[in-house]
Amino acid sequence: MDVIKIGKRICEQRKKLGFTQDYVAQQLNVSVQAVSKWENGHNLPDIENLIRLAKVLKLPYISLVEESERASVNYRNRLFHEDNMYTRIKTVAQLEELNNTLAALDFMRNKHKGQYRKKSPYATESIEYINHPLMMACHAHAMGIRDDGVLAAILLHDVVEDTDAALEDLPVSDEIKEIVNLVTFKSLIGKTKEQSKASYYEAISENKKACIVKIIDRCNNVSTMAGCFSKEKLIEYINETEKYIMPLISVIKNRYPEYSDIAFIVKYQIISLIESIKFLL
Repeated sequence: MDVIKIGKRICEQRKKLGFTQDYVAQQLNVSVQAVSKWENGHNLPDIENLIRLAKVLKLPYISLVEESERASVNYRNRLFHEDNMYTRIKTVAQLEELNNTLAALDFMRNKHKGQYRKKSPYATESIEYINHPLMMACHAHAMGIRDDGVLAAILLHDVVEDTDAALEDLPVSDEIKEIVNLVTFKSLIGKTKEQSKASYYEAISENKKACIVKIIDRCNNVSTMAGCFSKEKLIEYINETEKYIMPLISVIKNRYPEYSDIAFIVKYQIISLIESIKFLL
């Protein structure tokens, strides 16, 4: 590693954030002289301090030590902007006369108002929670799903679990309420969390629309988890995905052939992502 280049990166990012050497030293519990030596390229912090330093400077660790020009690549806060996705889904729902989707869209936005997605330590802005259901709805529609019930359930899938809304408050059909109910996780009395999960996924498997909502939900979460999950949480989430979501995709393929193409696309994306993350772990 080029200690001069790394020192320069540390110095430039510290100044960009308006931090003093003293502030950085306090955050790492080291001396100001140590920080100065790092920035001047006299020596490098040990691996533990390098990782901690990257967090303080709001940079991916690799950007401090990477030798190539890729170190200057900026972290993307969001895949797509929620305002654009909202307009897309609203336009689609109006053109295709998806009345439940239209009703769900505004209800969802109102109920999730003020909520934000878990933020990456490298992100420069907070992302509204509605980015998640809107991304799922756009993903589903792009894969050819035109079912009003599926799209509406996607938009509402976290409303009961994460807001003050009750199932009966949802402005949609009873069929859609049942889908939302199925994908809303609940710990069962007298059961362990793992036993509750097993029952949860078994119930979902009996409803083809709930299956689709759940696998698209997991696909979106897997697509963004690397930026905000700890290493331990990544491993736990990957294990759960392999244990429950992959079999659910097989259920769709075998039991609901009308959705087999969608199952293939989602399976490909999930496997590609988690295998890449495993390699990086």
